[in-house]
Amino acid sequence: MSTPAVELVDVAKSFGSFTAVQPMSLTIPEGGFVTLLGPSGCGKTTTLRMIAGLLDPTAGEIRIKGRRINDVPIHKRNLGLVFQNYALFPHKSVFDNVAFGLRYRSVAKPEIERRVKAALELVQLPQMADRYPKELSGGQQQRVALARAIVIEPDVLLLDEPLSALDANLREDMRVELKRIQHQINVTSVFVTHDQAEALTMSDQIIVMSDGRVEQAGPPEAVYNTPATEFVARFLGAANIVEARVQEVGAAVVVLDVDGFGAIAVPIERARGVQQGGRAKLVVRAEKLKLVAADTAAAEGTVTVPAVVETVDYQGQAARYFVRVGERQLQAVNMIDERPFAEGESVALALRGRDCATLPGDG
Repeated sequence: MSTPAVELVDVAKSFGSFTAVQPMSLTIPEGGFVTLLGPSGCGKTTTLRMIAGLLDPTAGEIRIKGRRINDVPIHKRNLGLVFQNYALFPHKSVFDNVAFGLRYRSVAKPEIERRVKAALELVQLPQMADRYPKELSGGQQQRVALARAIVIEPDVLLLDEPLSALDANLREDMRVELKRIQHQINVTSVFVTHDQAEALTMSDQIIVMSDGRVEQAGPPEAVYNTPATEFVARFLGAANIVEARVQEVGAAVVVLDVDGFGAIAVPIERARGVQQGGRAKLVVRAEKLKLVAADTAAAEGTVTVPAVVETVDYQGQAARYFVRVGERQLQAVNMIDERPFAEGESVALALRGRDCATLPGDG
């Protein structure tokens, strides 16, 4: 079994009486791309800064390639760092910015030239070596910052909100580019973001954090489709959470009695914390609730209930609907076929148990 690229063992950080990161353990395999995801103040950047050596952990152990690095200074950890503000030297050319870490390591001049050229080609800026940061766009500056981080051939690449300063379209382009580069050079990466789309599209593993603790860790599909807590369900995409009672716990499905919907059978692998006769919460993503014409018959495996459209949020190819089902308001995100449903229109709301998950209920 190969040695993990990064290991955190019961790592915690406190500032006086305030606990910024509660004890957490994390293992990142060689070449993995792990995202620390959560709102501002959740502890994700503090965790990254402890790995980088910018902060000392209050407790626990940090290892890189099996070596304990708690007491190793930042310049001896062989890490690549990319920040949201780029942190380029304004008085240095692109070439000199990228070469900085190599010169600090006393790499021979011919090798510096070879590696800087290769890094600039990798980030698709081979003609920009003589330019200065002020002559570059935001996206180009971010590419230079990335080239500077990878040219030293780091053991781990640490990225702290690297795309947040870019506009929406450029951010999407850089998201694709960053993942391409990471795959191409196979560098182990730890990525910090509050953006759910970035985490879902780029990661091998997502660590969702809140109030200094890990809420859930796992592959993007598992975290999104089977949230471990209500916080994860709500933070990672739009989720409807409805109180229910557990009618039956079977070998393959859990049957919930949901007020207004009746019986809904959820796959057992997506059911958490359920027990016969107990309370539960049904979790259904907004894009899994389908609006159909009011007289549409329910298909096999689908539950259909009458609803009224209260608000329409037109989004181009899709629309977000807020609909009323009895005393409950739910939201659905649907692609638009011919026209969006109109506010005040009577519709039917359809959902399938296989698209749902459960959480433990209250009481």
